[in-house]
Amino acid sequence: MLSINSLSKNFTLHTLNDTVIKGFQDLSFRVGQGKVIGLSGQSGAGKSSVLKCIYRAYLPSSGTILFQSVEMGTVDLAQASDYEVIRLRRKEIGYVTQFLHAVPRVSALNTVAEPLLIKGWDPAEAQKEAAALLARLFIPERLFDASPATFSGGEQQRVNFAAGIIARPKLLLLDEPTASLDIKTRQAVIEILLELKSMGITMVSIFHDEKIMNAVADDIYLMN
Repeated sequence: MLSINSLSKNFTLHTLNDTVIKGFQDLSFRVGQGKVIGLSGQSGAGKSSVLKCIYRAYLPSSGTILFQSVEMGTVDLAQASDYEVIRLRRKEIGYVTQFLHAVPRVSALNTVAEPLLIKGWDPAEAQKEAAALLARLFIPERLFDASPATFSGGEQQRVNFAAGIIARPKLLLLDEPTASLDIKTRQAVIEILLELKSMGITMVSIFHDEKIMNAVADDIYLMN
C-alpha cells in the first residue's frame, strides 16, 4: 500500500546564513494493506516530518513515496502535482494531528461531518454519523453545535481525530492522536483504530505511549 524508499528531508534556515538542518535521512520501509507501522524514536528524530512528507505538507529533499491509489494507480507522493495531492487527501489519505484545524464559527458536528459531505453523503446522514462518532469519543451532545475552537485541548483532539477518520481513508496518518486524552478516551481511540485496521485501512502512526503502540502496530520503525 505504501513504500518509502531512501526518503530524506532537509531544512534550510535562511535567517541563520542558510544553515541546513537534517530532519531525517535515508528512510525506507513498507506498509501492507490493513497493516499499521509505528514510528518510534526520541523527540527531534523527525517522526512528524515523515508524516508531513507523506501527506505532502513538506516536500521531501530526496527519495520516493509510492502510494497505491484506487483512482490513480501507483503515485509517487514525493513528485505528485498539487492537484493530485489535494485529490488524494479528499478521497484516500487522512491525517490526524495533535492540533485543531477547524474553520471559525463552524460547529463541532459540521467539522466532523465535512469529510463525508465532500464524498457526496446526504447532509442529514453525514451529521448522524458525525454525532455517533463524537458521542463514542465522549463529546457531550450539548457541545455538538458549539465551535471546537472554544473546547479544551483534549476535546479539540477528539474532534480532530473524529474528522480525520470518519471518511475511512485508505491511508491514515496519525501524529500522537492520544496525547491529551484521559484513559477512558484513549481506550475508545484504540478500539476505533483496531476496527479501522480490520476494515483494511493502512496506518502510519506516532505514539509516545509504548502500550498503545504495541496494542495497535504490527511493526515498529525505529528512527535514530
